[in-house]
Parts: sequence; structure tokens; C-alpha cells
Amino acid sequence: MSILEAHDLRRTFTTTTGVLRRNRKEVEAVRGVSFAIEPGELFGLLGPNGAGKTTTIKMLITLLLPTSGSATILGLDVVRDAREVRRQIGYVFGGDRGLYERLSALDNLRYFAELYAVPARDQRARIGELLELVGLTGREKERVEGFSRGMRQRLHIARGLLHDPALLFLDEPSIGIDPVGARELRQTIAGLRDQGKTILLTTHYMFEADELCDRIAVIRTGELVAQGTPAQLKARVTAGSVVEVETFSGVGETDVRGRVGVVGALAGVRSVVVDDGAVGETLVVQVEPGADVTAAVLGALRGIRVGRVVTREPTLEDAYVQLVSS
Repeated sequence: MSILEAHDLRRTFTTTTGVLRRNRKEVEAVRGVSFAIEPGELFGLLGPNGAGKTTTIKMLITLLLPTSGSATILGLDVVRDAREVRRQIGYVFGGDRGLYERLSALDNLRYFAELYAVPARDQRARIGELLELVGLTGREKERVEGFSRGMRQRLHIARGLLHDPALLFLDEPSIGIDPVGARELRQTIAGLRDQGKTILLTTHYMFEADELCDRIAVIRTGELVAQGTPAQLKARVTAGSVVEVETFSGVGETDVRGRVGVVGALAGVRSVVVDDGAVGETLVVQVEPGADVTAAVLGALRGIRVGRVVTREPTLEDAYVQLVSS
């Protein structure tokens, strides 16, 4: 039996527009989402802001009622059996909320162990195991207010695992964390996966999803547009190559965004996007198999200052951009 099964999940909100004359408008945030997560699998749910990821997660963790459709966790319906579902899941979100800063890490875990109804005789051993798992052994008596953001996120994971849930939800756990902390957090998540813990992960970092996830689903405007392993998603664009052109434009100069349509119309070009950089923009051009478009692309950019030009193999990020942009 799958740990989680979602069938045609839908969620519609009613909102109002206008100032003097208020008009009611229905917004379909999630439109027929279906997927399953198998035991021991790390499943990634990816999508841009506003795509419906958070709404989907909230329905699965019993915080929102679906407008229609159904979802089960270990065979328990998330609507009819909400209380039992909550006993089977853990939820970890990104950010600093959810911990008591003036308490130590140990006291935080003791407090949440009581809320999760962890038997008193098991609490000490369980908390010790989790502190070891997330790499906070030796720091457990320090106040959380002195912890780095990465340490807080690892403590969040320990908190979410106190009652040994069958399914752990990690909602953008590495957001805002420095590279060293993010790497340590990924190692913690990989360790959970290797121990057989079933995890649903949302993230905006494609390299993170590529490194950690067994399978991925991509959601766009409330609908799933692709599912598969990272390799299967990358295979959608690997029968070709990617040309990256770094550009610079100053005041009064031509902006590269005005040339996207021209470049996209070139023979052999699949798609074109512009990535913002610290000092300029990078034109990312996905190319058809066997096509050589570098000279044509540079010709289309005549009059714009060009820096580095690189041809490379596609990545998961390329596949993701193609899926959510098409």
C-alpha cells in the first residue's frame, strides 16, 4: 500500500475584487492533482510561487478541506480521519517560527514530546537519538536564540520526528540558509532517506531536488504537468543542448529581454528564458538536437554587450523551467 495517495484533489477559493463595487470571484488554486508516494520514498513537489504547492500540502496535512477529490495517508482519509492522520505525519516548514527561542533545544524537544504524547519513559532516549541524528548533540542545553538558521532547521526536523511519523513533510526547509548550513541540512535529509523514512519535500532549489529526490512532481497553475525521476525529467531536454549568453546593458542601452522573441524564432531553438544576475542578465537558450545556433543567437543580440558564451548539457533546472514556462 502506498503511504500517500491523492486522487483528483481540487481546492477553490472565493475572493472579492474592486473597491466601490465588490465582485465575488472563484479562484481554483488546485485543479485535479493526483499522485502517490511509496514507503521509503523521498518525493519532491516542485513549482513556482502561486502554483498550488502550499495549498496541496495544507490539504494533505488536514489544515484545509478539499473542495473535491480525496487523499489518504496509510489508508486514512485526510477529511474523515483527520485526527488519526495527524498522528501519522510530521510537518517541518522553512523559517524561524515554531520554536521557543528562550528555551534550550532540549527543553523545546521535551515540550513538544509532551504535545505529541510521547510516553514519558521513552522521551529521554528518543530525544537523544534525534539530537544525534540532526547533529546537535553537545549543543542541546544552549538557548535556541543563539542558534544559526541551519541549526534551527535541524532542530525543526528533530521536533517533527519526535513521534516517529510514517510520513514527514518538509516544506522548503533550506530557505534562507547559508551554503554551509544548507549542505548540513541536505546531509540530514539524505540520512533520513537512507534510514527508510518516507518524505515529501518542497523546494525552489533544483540542485537540492536533483540530489535528494527519488521522484518529482512539477505543479503549474494548480495542475501537475510532469512526474518522474530526476533523470526522466531531464531526459525531456537532454536530446539537445543549452547555450548560455551573458549580457550587460546600461542606462539607455538595449535590454536583452526585448530580443527574446527574435531569438526564440530562430531555427533550432526550443525555448528562451532570461535569468537575472548580479551585474547583468543571462540568456538561456534550449537547442534542438544537432542544431548549432550560437552564431545566429549572437547575431540576434547585435548591439548588446555580450560576455561569456557557454554550451552545456541540460540540468533539472532547465527541465523545470521548460515545464513551468510552456
